[in-house]
Amino acid sequence: MDDARRNFLVRTLALSLLASGWSRNALAEILGRAPRPLPEGVSIFRLKGEVTVNGEAATAETMIGPGDHIRTGANSELVAVIGDDAFMLRENSDLELSLGDRARQGLRLLTGALLSVFGERDEDARLEARTPVAAIGIRGTGLYMEAREDRSYICNCYGQIELSASDDPSQRETIVSRHHDDPRWVLREAEDGRRILPAPFINHSDMELIVLESLVGRQVPFGAPGRAYPPGQQNYHY
Repeated sequence: MDDARRNFLVRTLALSLLASGWSRNALAEILGRAPRPLPEGVSIFRLKGEVTVNGEAATAETMIGPGDHIRTGANSELVAVIGDDAFMLRENSDLELSLGDRARQGLRLLTGALLSVFGERDEDARLEARTPVAAIGIRGTGLYMEAREDRSYICNCYGQIELSASDDPSQRETIVSRHHDDPRWVLREAEDGRRILPAPFINHSDMELIVLESLVGRQVPFGAPGRAYPPGQQNYHY
């Protein structure tokens, strides 16, 4: 994305979010410095609060590797890049990465919430995201996940995923989305024989997706302005 396009999107979204009730202070905190591909040897764009990588306290200089184990504390957040993928890990989250195998890659969100954008893989490569109750097959998409005690929330922001209950592959859906079209709950215990149910759009925004895609030199596939949640209305319930 060139600077002119990026600046146009930021200005347009800022005006839209102000009209939707965002404060100028909240916008300043989110926009911060202009998102753009990180220089070589840098993988963290934003680090807030208590973040550990493989049990060690993270700093702005910490490199995030494809096999790392990342945890965030209360009121904490990590925005980072690994190769062609970028992610935003919310507070009170526990994430295990296994992105080193070229043919079979994955990540596991044990608790908390994660917004990710993924670059395209080779035809023979497999990328899978998991929570304690959900399995998601991915090929070049934007994805938001929450791992709660009794269920997981999955939003295929754009692209295509294969969604199933992790312990019951017969409970399965293929979801193709252009713009947060079909969010889902995946339940630990079935309701009326169903583990996968429709869900609302919650707790992530188009602004955040624009930031993540900008960090890996791409654009979101939808126009601006888009969907956003008002500050203070995130209801993670981990």
